[in-house]
Parts: sequence; structure tokens; C-alpha cells
Amino acid sequence: MLPAIRRPSDLRRLTVAELDGLAAEIRALLVAEVSRTGGHLGPGLGVVELTLALHRVFDSPADRILWDTGHQAYVHKALTGRWSEFGGLRARGGLSGYPSRAESPHDVIENSHASTALSYAYGMATADRLRGVGDRRVVAVVGDGALTGGMAWEALNSIGGDGSRVVIVLNDNGRSYSPTIGGLARHLAGAEPHTFFAALGIGYVGPVDGHDVVAVQRALLQARDADGPVVVHCLTSKGRGHALAENDEVDRFHAVRPMDPATGVPLSSGGRSWTSVFGEELVELGAKRPDIVAVTAAMRDPTGLSAFAARFPDRVLDVGIAEQNAVTAAAGLAMAGMRPVVAIYSTFLNRAFDQVLLDVALHSCPVVLVLDRAGVTGDDGPSHNGMCDLSLLNTVPAMRVAAPRDAATLREALRSALRVTDGPCAVRFPKGTVGPDLPAAFSYAGLDVLRPDPRDDVLLLSVGPMARTCLDAADRLAARGIGVTVVDPGWVRPVNPLLRVMAPRFQVVASVEDNLAAGGFGSALADDLRDAGVRTPVAVFGLPRRFLAHGRRDEVLADCGLTAEAIAADLGRRVAAPERWRAVEPSGSVG
Repeated sequence: MLPAIRRPSDLRRLTVAELDGLAAEIRALLVAEVSRTGGHLGPGLGVVELTLALHRVFDSPADRILWDTGHQAYVHKALTGRWSEFGGLRARGGLSGYPSRAESPHDVIENSHASTALSYAYGMATADRLRGVGDRRVVAVVGDGALTGGMAWEALNSIGGDGSRVVIVLNDNGRSYSPTIGGLARHLAGAEPHTFFAALGIGYVGPVDGHDVVAVQRALLQARDADGPVVVHCLTSKGRGHALAENDEVDRFHAVRPMDPATGVPLSSGGRSWTSVFGEELVELGAKRPDIVAVTAAMRDPTGLSAFAARFPDRVLDVGIAEQNAVTAAAGLAMAGMRPVVAIYSTFLNRAFDQVLLDVALHSCPVVLVLDRAGVTGDDGPSHNGMCDLSLLNTVPAMRVAAPRDAATLREALRSALRVTDGPCAVRFPKGTVGPDLPAAFSYAGLDVLRPDPRDDVLLLSVGPMARTCLDAADRLAARGIGVTVVDPGWVRPVNPLLRVMAPRFQVVASVEDNLAAGGFGSALADDLRDAGVRTPVAVFGLPRRFLAHGRRDEVLADCGLTAEAIAADLGRRVAAPERWRAVEPSGSVG
């Protein structure tokens, strides 16, 4: 039946029995394709009937349907002409795992950071009112814990205060990754959830069985015809219709790796992850230090805190999808004598920069930020690449930042960060498998020399997981008779002062990082050397200042010139013609 649905309006001719059959077909598509490609499975399974009802009542894209969080939109994609493209989900050149305006006019916002859709909706409804547009509606689908975010509450206050004509579909599945926390969750589960919204000036319809297309459609019609804002409260089950997902207590198959759809067993273990190494080390440290408290923004399991939570349940704070609250709460913990470790995805730290700057750093609070998924994450697309953390944190006074290259240096970085008592620290590492350790040839004054060379041609500084790429590039240059000394600074902020002494010996200094070249480690290094009067030219290899399309991590890095081949070729040209490159500004970037 799905091939016959070329546009959402085709749904309006279907009978209830045909809708039930289509729902089963969509679930089968999701299970088959997401099990093969990996991606967000549980959220889509939970909104099948809700999405069918939405597209029967509202006329997308004339009516604007906004998805918060965006990983709920797989069914929406299937019903807007993209079902046949699911075989390329999250692959290079294929469908994005989130709404994408480049894919379809039905995708209004590229919303993969939670709790934002209501603010978009408020702005759109206000613009329609000011421009005299009265023949369309703005619909915000809010679920997977997005209503725990403070920004969503701010928008509710504005929507209710202005009487904006917004339909808010509350997909209440009781979960984000894990069960939704906080007072609002308890209130919605009570006998009178309408009182919360009524106090804000927002109408309420429900609760409605979110897996009953007819019931949801009836409620949506009532909300559509109202003069002001209305919440349609739909009760759904995450992972609905797939027994393995429904019985998964951790996250209802919120996000899965490629797996056997019949058993749920991953097709490849992938080896030990950076996240698991962090989680193991935090448990060991927690056993020795009762002052350590772990803080998470609704992502306890994805950030590696499950084992710590099982061992020390009273020392884990889950604040919901509220990164600003998480960081400032950590400052409060530190002020009161505890040692908070805030485990957060790098891309989500962007939301709490003001809190890092003024609530943590200004007060010299010894908060440890553990930034998972730093650098290029790949298949989750532009919103999830942690490409800005070094650039942002470089502007924070007294901030220390470590970029470990392997499991051993990750463990040591975390231990070192927790020994700091006079200000904040951050430890960043990427998504994926950590790989074998890379021991240093020798260490001196905080610098690990990974590959010494008696020839002073190139000093190559590797940041975190880029060490393997740098060693490969050095080997390629050595085969051409060019000597390369590879050094891992470990702590990339502040810049190690020994580099001022080392740099003048070399023809070229280069740095390689999976962060923005603008404002990152290489940029800070070039500034530091220039301020010290060092004239050695600096080549900065990093990510370009643009949003990077989804694909495998290695594909995205290659597109940015961050491969051993590209780096070796560039440095070879610099060594061969040094007079040409001395004219280049030290903070110039490559890639």
C-alpha cells in the first residue's frame, strides 16, 4: 500500500482498515531498514498512527508540521514520498536521519536538537498574524522528553501569553532515552494534566490513545478549528509494534546500530568504545572519591554513566533535556564541595556556553566537562558533529582542555582533570571505537613525543584521535626523505609553553585536529608562537567553517582534507618551497 502514497493527501481516501494495514507496513519498513543501516528506531515506531492522523487532518507543506525531536520524523518522511529511499538512510548521499529541508518541502526545520520547535512555531504563528495569513496552521509535535527542556517552557509561556494559533501535539511516551524525569512528567501522568496548560492560557484536548488513528484525528480536528493555542495530549508507546523494542528497558531501541532484526543482536561489536572507557574509569574513581557526582542532560546511558548510576545511584543527577541547567547545577555542586562530572555530547555543549563562561569559569568552579562525540560524528549529520567545542572553550578564561588519543590517555586525562581545584576542565573524545593504545616514545614537560626524528623538517602536533593520521602522514613524508617529529600535546588548552622553544628548530610547524580550524588548537598555537616572536610558519589542518553533510566519519574527514595522504602532500609542498609559505598568515587554515 505504501507505494500508492505519493503525497500526504493520498491518506484521506483510505478506510480505517486500510490505515491499520498501512501502519503495519510502515513498521515493517522501519524495522527492516533501520536494523540494516542503524538509526533511531523506537521513536518512529511509536508515532506511526499519530503521523497518519496528522497528515489526514493538516495539509503539509501549506500547514507547517514541526518535529521536536527530529528523530521522530521517519514516518513523516515515508508518507511524504521518501519511503523508497530508506535503504540509504544516514549514508553519504542518502536520507538524513533528521528532517532535512534539502530533501523535501515537507521538512520545515532541521530539528535534531531538542526543545526548539515550540519557539519556531511561536515565531511562525506570529509572522502569519502580522502578515494577515489566516488559512494555514502551525503544528509542533513535541515528544521524547523535549518538554523537559527550558526553552520549550519559555516558548509555551509566549504562545499562551499571545494566544498564538499553534497546535501542540504532545507525544507523551514517558521517555527521552530513559524514562522522562521531573515534576512535569509526574504532573502529566496525574489526573488533571490540563491544569498546567490552562494556567498558561493554552487549551487542552486529551489524553488520547496515540495509537488510535480515529481518536487522534478527532482530537486534531478539534484543535485545528480553535481560535488559540491547543495541546493535543497523545499517549504513545515508544517502540510500538516491535517486541524487541517494547521490551528493551534501557531505551526502547531509541537508537540502534546495524543489527539482526529478529534478535536485536548488533551485526558487529565494533570493539570497545571511547564512551565505555570513560564510564569504566569514572566508576573506579567514584569508588575512591565519594565527592564525585555525575550530571547528565537526559542521556545517562549514551554518555556512559549507566555503570556509575548502578553503583552510586544517589550520585547521579539527570536534569532532563536541559544542558544549561546541567552546567549551572554542576557549578552549584562544586561550590558546595562536590566534584561534578558533566557528561554531555560535544554538540549539545553549544547550548550551555553562557553557563560554562559565566556560571562555571567566572566563579573558578572545578567542574569537569566530559565531551563525548567530539569532532566529526558522521552519519548523524551537521547538527551532531562536535566541531566547535575547542573553538568555544578557547575563549573561556582559565579553561583547561584535554584531547586524549587513546584509552590510556583518556583515563589519565580524567584523573588529572579531577585533581584540578582552581577552575574548570574539559575532556573531549570522539564517537566510535577507541582502538589500541599508542604509547609515546618518550614524554617531556607534558608533551608526548610519538615519533621522534633527528631531521628538523616538520613538527607535527596531533590533537586527540588524529594521532594515527599524523603518524601515517609522517611515515609517508619520511619515505620522501622529510623528517617529521610527531608530538601529542595531550592538554591542548592552554598551549604548552615548551612548544615556543621547540618550534624555531623546524622549517614548518603543523597541527591536525577534528575541530574547526578557525579558533581551535592550531589557531591558538599560531597566536601563541607569534606572540613569542617565533617566525616558523604554522599550517593548521582542521574542519572548514561550513556545515558538513552526513556520511561515515572517514568519508567526512576525507572531504575536509584530514587524511594522511592529503596532509603529507601539503606538508611536502611546504618543505619543498618554504619561501612561498612564509608569506602565509600563521593562523591560516587548510582543509
